Amino acid sequence: MTTPLNERRIANAIRVLAMDAVQKANSGHPGAPMGMADIADVVWREFLNHNPTNPQWANRDRFVLSNGHGSMLQYALLHLTGYDLSIEDLKAFRQLHSKTPGHPELGYAPGIETTTGPLGQGIANAVGFALAEKTLAAQFNKEDIQVVDHFTYCFLGDGCLMEGVSHEACSLAGTLGLGKLVVYYDDNGISIDGEVEGWFSDDTEQRFLSYGWQVLKVDGHDADAIRAATVEAKAETQKPTIIICKTVIGLGSPNKQGKEDCHGAPLGHDEIALTREALGWTDEAFVIPEDVYAAWDAKAKGAESEAAWNTTFEAYAAKYPTEAAELKRRLSGELPAEFVAQADAFIAETNAKAETIATRKASQNTLQAFGPLLPELLGGSADLAGSNLTLWKGCQGVQDNAAGNYVHYGVREFGMTAIANGVALHGGFIPYVATFLMFMEYARNAVRMSALMKQRVIHVYTHDSIGLGEDGPTHQPVEQIASLRGTPNLNTWRPCDTVEAAVSWKSALVRSEGPTALIFSRQNLPFQTRTQAQIENVAKGGYVLAEEKGELKAIIIATGSEVGLAMEAYAQLEGVRVVSMPCAEEFVKQDAAYREAVLPSNIRARVAVEAAHVDYWWKFVGLDGKVIGMTTYGESAPAKDLYQYFGITTDAVVAAVKELTA
Repeated sequence: MTTPLNERRIANAIRVLAMDAVQKANSGHPGAPMGMADIADVVWREFLNHNPTNPQWANRDRFVLSNGHGSMLQYALLHLTGYDLSIEDLKAFRQLHSKTPGHPELGYAPGIETTTGPLGQGIANAVGFALAEKTLAAQFNKEDIQVVDHFTYCFLGDGCLMEGVSHEACSLAGTLGLGKLVVYYDDNGISIDGEVEGWFSDDTEQRFLSYGWQVLKVDGHDADAIRAATVEAKAETQKPTIIICKTVIGLGSPNKQGKEDCHGAPLGHDEIALTREALGWTDEAFVIPEDVYAAWDAKAKGAESEAAWNTTFEAYAAKYPTEAAELKRRLSGELPAEFVAQADAFIAETNAKAETIATRKASQNTLQAFGPLLPELLGGSADLAGSNLTLWKGCQGVQDNAAGNYVHYGVREFGMTAIANGVALHGGFIPYVATFLMFMEYARNAVRMSALMKQRVIHVYTHDSIGLGEDGPTHQPVEQIASLRGTPNLNTWRPCDTVEAAVSWKSALVRSEGPTALIFSRQNLPFQTRTQAQIENVAKGGYVLAEEKGELKAIIIATGSEVGLAMEAYAQLEGVRVVSMPCAEEFVKQDAAYREAVLPSNIRARVAVEAAHVDYWWKFVGLDGKVIGMTTYGESAPAKDLYQYFGITTDAVVAAVKELTA
């Protein structure tokens, strides 16, 4: 090894902070931070372009700790380099309301770019960051001035590579040639259960070569080798690079290094004392010498880098004022000033057309109208563009044109969704991604991460029910809508016609904090006539679509394709109103007076109808009400036969109302 002693001492600051914080919390993972400290030292002190005093500087390099259980590595780095993360914050590791939760969490500590912990999703987010950088650069950079020019660095471990989502994301990264993505693999051979060779014997080098990546291999404790590999990685602009770093987990711990004992548990006071001795570290817990702090401090260098970029951007703005203003708008996350008025005009036009079409087609029509207004849209589908109808006339694939606005993700639902999270986190884009509703299940944890991080990602799901028909129960969603509706921070829309579809898209786009799921039908759905007041109330998530004839005795609540059934039943009944509820999450946010006006509490006779799992609707109809829907999986048959077989019919709705009002 050629690592100088003083450089090792600088890296040891990470090791001691990690083991001390984990010990104080009596919980955590000291092994990865201690094993990756030498890699982190080189990357963060010599290559990472960032400004600790302005963590949101637009042209900063992005850093992702995909092996998020090693969170004390990132917290130590943030503290040492000068972010607003104090030694007291490190002492509060894993404690309630601290800036240093057990895994890196977006919005807690400054400098955390994404929430990581579910293994493999961090590297997928990193692919999203790199994709966003490449596309944004192609859209805005000029030959003489480059204002979007940064790298994405990602640390990952064995667990990330074992998770299938890493295959999906890394395969696509190679295909798209994301040359400014540099990944460091902590190849320590240890996971929670012990030595991984018994369950992870992949040839990682050959795997990534087959993806089209550049692959480099180094001793992960040799600073010179890490430095040289990073220079080589940055020089390769056509391919992403993975640097396989052979490391010793928990390096420095005399009795636990190289063993699973230090993976996910404190070292213990006695072992920490021995480790300090082995490292030659004489300072007490949480004490870092001033010369070590000085070696790490990145504030001056970061401010200088940002100032240089600001000068570049000023020159760009002077020469290309329109593009500069547009880039600033997009990075701010604000929609064009005229968008809402133009969207409302399209909704009015849609209402006037009164078309009976599938809501997936209505969604495409809306994209055709909104797409030219929103250059920040970056769409995509998991090999189902022709079925999800997510392509519009202005779409260009990024695989053919880096400045495009559409990603053909291939059959990669999980990877697609996690990549979209990274795109949203990067800024400058509003990503929308699509698949069949049934295959949301493949992407489920990434959808949850969208919601957990409150990112504006639009999840488009078509083929929404047993209306899918002949493909059968493997493709017919039943419990998926309830699962989405039960996800905090997620708005789930299931529109019944063209107007509700357009409103759902507008709602998703103007919603700046949080993702939206848009659920569309395969089959044609009848257009519903509305007043202007009713059109305005669609955005409230639930509204009275059909007023009662005579005294109100019962309420029918429906969504999506079943609104048509409810309206057919309405025509046969007296004293009944129909409530369309395309987005229950928005409805429950309305004030009490509005909710009472739509669903009067004194009307106990309530029937909900939806071709999905019945359990969701009991909170709206009460235990005395009735829910018409699915309690089993589907069958393979034409849609009309399935609705009849499962009893989701006009006759069933009429009979339920009559029984409740008898």
